[in-house]
Amino acid sequence: MSVISVAQTADEIALKHIEAVGGKENWIKIKTIRMECLLKAQGAEIKTTIVQVNKKAMRQDISVMGMNGWSIVTNTEGWSFMPFGGQTKPEPLTPDDVKNAQDGLEIQDDFIGYKDDGKKLEYLGKDDVDGTECFKMKMTDKNSKETTYYLDVDSYYVIKESQKIKADGKEMEEATMFSNYKKQPEGIVYAMSIGTAFGQGEVTKLEINPKIDEAIFKPSK
Repeated sequence: MSVISVAQTADEIALKHIEAVGGKENWIKIKTIRMECLLKAQGAEIKTTIVQVNKKAMRQDISVMGMNGWSIVTNTEGWSFMPFGGQTKPEPLTPDDVKNAQDGLEIQDDFIGYKDDGKKLEYLGKDDVDGTECFKMKMTDKNSKETTYYLDVDSYYVIKESQKIKADGKEMEEATMFSNYKKQPEGIVYAMSIGTAFGQGEVTKLEINPKIDEAIFKPSK
C-alpha cells in the first residue's frame, strides 16, 4: 500500500509541476530556442548565446575578455573551440563530454515525457534548500544516470537540480540553482536566473521557436 501511495505522490507532484510551468500542451509546441545570457564569475562578465533545436543540436557561443569561443553538440557528436582555455583550433569533444551534454538537447521540461523516455521517477520525501521546503525527486534514466530535483512545495518550481556526471573518468556531482521564473508569451514559465559552480547567470533575452540556420551546428562555422 505504501509503495502505491509513494508512486502516486511522485506522479501527482510531477503533474502539479508541469501545470505550474505552463502545461504540457504549451511545452510540446517548442521546437527551437535562442537565448542570450550574462554570467558573472570571478569578477568577470561572460556573455553567452545558446541556440537549440529540440533533441537534435545545440550551439553555445561564449565571449569573455575579448575572446570568442563556442561549443557544439548534436545527437551524434560534438566539438569545441575555447581559446581562453588554451585551444588554438576546434577539437572534437570526448565521448563522456558528448554524452553528458546530450541531456541538454531536450528543450521540454524534464518532467514532460519522462515515462516515454523510459525514465523512472521517485519521491524521496521533503528536504530543505537554503531555507525553502522542497519535494525531493529522483529521476533515473535507462542508463542508470540519476538526477535529483528539488521542487518548492508552494510553487512546484524546480529550484535546484543535482546530477552525478563523469568527467575525465571520474564521477562528480554538479548542482544547478534556478530562480526568477517568468511566464513567456507562448504560455510556458521559464527560469531566468541560473546559478552554477562557475557563477550566477541571467537570461537577458529569450526567443521561442525562432527560425534557425542549422549550418551553425557545423564546426566550420
